Amino acid sequence: MYKSLLILLLSSLLSAKVYDGIAVVVKDKAITLLDIKKEMQLSRVDASKATDMLIRKELEEIEIEKRNISVSSTEVYDDIKMMASRNNMSLSAFYDAVRESNGLSSMELKAKVKQKLLSQKLYSQIAYSSLNEPSDAEIKEYYELHQNSFQHPASFSVIIYDSRDRNALQTKIDNPMFYSPAVLTNEQVLPYEKISPELASLLERTSLNHFTPIVPNGKGGFMSFYIKEIESAKEAGFESVRNQIINAIMSEKREQVLGDYFARLQHNTDINRIREVE
Repeated sequence: MYKSLLILLLSSLLSAKVYDGIAVVVKDKAITLLDIKKEMQLSRVDASKATDMLIRKELEEIEIEKRNISVSSTEVYDDIKMMASRNNMSLSAFYDAVRESNGLSSMELKAKVKQKLLSQKLYSQIAYSSLNEPSDAEIKEYYELHQNSFQHPASFSVIIYDSRDRNALQTKIDNPMFYSPAVLTNEQVLPYEKISPELASLLERTSLNHFTPIVPNGKGGFMSFYIKEIESAKEAGFESVRNQIINAIMSEKREQVLGDYFARLQHNTDINRIREVE
């Protein structure tokens, strides 16, 4: 009898331990406290937002399975190859850069790209039939209301600091008078139209007379850009940005459709919130 009670007690304790690790159950899929904490760190959001994001991910996975959506290894490879090309890197250099900047192995990157492509296919299926191209009047109105969004610097005058030694590069950034032969410099003017969107975004987020965060240089080393001068903003004409405006309008409409769809799905799905992250 005592043996039976002991087994039951141990069983209940083990079950409680497992149960304690679960924060939310979406249908039959569990979200753990650890999952939420990881998402908080990764996305830099609070516990409530991280929980909502993970619930949305689970709902997407349920829909992907329901609709039998799949992604081939060729599609994943092609997407990674395109990202590498957009950053003017070879495939191996791109894998190295991702590992250095995000700590992701090539297998982890492929898994993330696969999930991204699955989500894109799902979004297309959900939103495709609900979206209509904007009218000329709608396009012009959007342009008038968002003209600042279509302005950008003409060019950036920068000093590029490059090194295989991240610590030496960081020391140079912290103390510009520091000299090390391991840190090379190269002064350039970078026209906005000729640099990648990722680099343009990095430079635009950096204040004048400041360094950008350290990023991989695509050659196994690291680099940072010091912003010396920003040539005055250039306003794009309406016709030259017409396609950008259409894409922006369609993107906003698409997000509205998806937001409404998943809000209804969440309302109709059995979601059990067990506990919150303390």
